[in-house]
Amino acid sequence: MINGRKIRVLIIDDSPLFRQVLMKGLSADPNIEIVETASDPFEARDKILETEPDVLTCDIEMPKMNGIEFVRRLLPQYPLPVIMVSTVSSAVFDAMSVGAVDFVTKPDVSVHKSVEAFIFELRAKIKVAVHTRVKHDDTRAENKASDVPATSTGLFGKLNPSYIIAMGASTGGTEALFNVIKALPSNMPGIVVVQHIPPVFSRMFAERLNAQTNLNVKEAQTGDYVEQGKVIIAPGDRHIRVKKIGDKYRVECFEGEKVNGHCPSVDVLFDSVAKEAGNHAIGLILTGMGYDGAKGLLAMKKAGARTVGQDESSCVVYGMPKVAYDIGAVDKQASLATIPQLLIGMSKGR
Repeated sequence: MINGRKIRVLIIDDSPLFRQVLMKGLSADPNIEIVETASDPFEARDKILETEPDVLTCDIEMPKMNGIEFVRRLLPQYPLPVIMVSTVSSAVFDAMSVGAVDFVTKPDVSVHKSVEAFIFELRAKIKVAVHTRVKHDDTRAENKASDVPATSTGLFGKLNPSYIIAMGASTGGTEALFNVIKALPSNMPGIVVVQHIPPVFSRMFAERLNAQTNLNVKEAQTGDYVEQGKVIIAPGDRHIRVKKIGDKYRVECFEGEKVNGHCPSVDVLFDSVAKEAGNHAIGLILTGMGYDGAKGLLAMKKAGARTVGQDESSCVVYGMPKVAYDIGAVDKQASLATIPQLLIGMSKGR
């Protein structure tokens, strides 16, 4: 519900069958109302004006105009939360980069359990999306971190390779992480990341970061070591923790029950970093709904780590960072634009 009424949703998809699947599944939720459907972006434009929806669901591949270009053109005029519905494709990250708030993977409509799981996930994301801060290209540029040299030494000392940096994010996190990591130098201390993201997409996300940043980025595998200049991304269906082996940190990926509603869980990672790294760690919690990571960040701070939380104005969803700040887990709050330099400074012991 929003302001005591149902969340008004407009469905945009070129498949009549899939529109029916969405209508039936979403309208069964008492908190959601399907106000209209559209078969392409041009029809959707008119129906947005007629129905004034709270949230849009939008296919990526459509006739006349694809979903990415539609979102790019839509948001400057109508800043509405958009959830992309896509086949397994890295195009979802292009959609996130132009302002979509989240995405879900299209199911096999011939498999009942697949459709059920998809509808359950989409309902949950609609309920989060209605509370998001929508940022289109122009406003997002204000929050993008500035470029930095490929390496960073300078007048204020060298980066400490013995440090470990742990990051956690959820809704809006793929773009937030991209903007932080792309602004970090290639000699940054080793980084381990939990982003709430479906399986397969975690690997695509890691590959995208690897191709577009100064750092060596990969999806985590058990046995990986956290090393200077390297970023390790948790798999979308595995928890991740670190174990100190000598003077290095070894990654372990494992199956497990959801923690705080998530697998991977930010708290699982942060708790392990608190235990294994103590005051040789830096923790960062970014945009996302809920409270995953807040208690783990507090454990890191109590163990002597430096901790950073994204501020409200630059978050897509000021949920996880707010809870962390409210319980005293955050040393410094910072905007997305200033977080990279803050992490660089902390990595030099400042």
